[in-house]
Amino acid sequence: MTDQECVQFLQWALLQLGYRWAGFRKVRRQVCRRLRGRMDELGLSGAAAYIQYLASHPSEWGVLDGFCRITISRLFRNRAVFKLLAEVGLPRLGEAVSRAGRTELRAWSAGCASGEEPYSLALLWRLQVQPRFPDLDLSILATDADEALLQRAAQACYGRSSLRELPPEWLDLGFEPAGPRYCLREEYRRGVRFQRQDIRREWLEGPFDLILCRNLVFTYFDTALCAAVGRQIAERLNEGGLLLVGYHEQLPPGMPELRPWPGRYGLYQKCANGTPLAR
Repeated sequence: MTDQECVQFLQWALLQLGYRWAGFRKVRRQVCRRLRGRMDELGLSGAAAYIQYLASHPSEWGVLDGFCRITISRLFRNRAVFKLLAEVGLPRLGEAVSRAGRTELRAWSAGCASGEEPYSLALLWRLQVQPRFPDLDLSILATDADEALLQRAAQACYGRSSLRELPPEWLDLGFEPAGPRYCLREEYRRGVRFQRQDIRREWLEGPFDLILCRNLVFTYFDTALCAAVGRQIAERLNEGGLLLVGYHEQLPPGMPELRPWPGRYGLYQKCANGTPLAR
């Protein structure tokens, strides 16, 4: 299957799965590589043959859907975002939760892949923010649709390439060497729980004070699905809570209660009508 054939196939197939082609342009080679391997495994000669196979084997759509999950991730990806959370976002939330008389700040990391994002948040909280809130714990629920990725997340072990944006001094504080990899120390895993979830179809109870949904819903899902999932996310966010999306992502129309912090790297706050944004 040539690159052009793969692009044409994806432009057709992604629509059937609720995705949009625009989100896959830059990562299409990753998906096409997986598709070629699958076609070789099935002994199929090209895209036309695979389309016929999909028609006669409906369960194959689930396999194809799995190939379209993009798993580019590393700890502290986009460090400026985590700097913003440490200096502004988490302290604001900590103050609000404490004023409400609660002892737990609840966060949800949607599309957590191998655990890089929730563990980054856990490290950030323990090493930089929690000293200001000694009586407040951070609970993180991390979800993903890929069971294999969740198993890797539970191991909490990473190669050097996944740690290159980690503050250097935190490598020794937070990780133990294990051969060529580094494993997160047990004390930083506490409070992080993993659960399988297909965010297109399954919903958590909530509510949460912080939701991280970066480079998933608002990049890859088609217009209708993006709007529907976005509304569900907003409903699970506490009043005054924060939503962090990808740096280049924008929320769909119909979510007026989520207001962007000007120039704030994809950070939104849930505000009732007339409620000013926190500063």
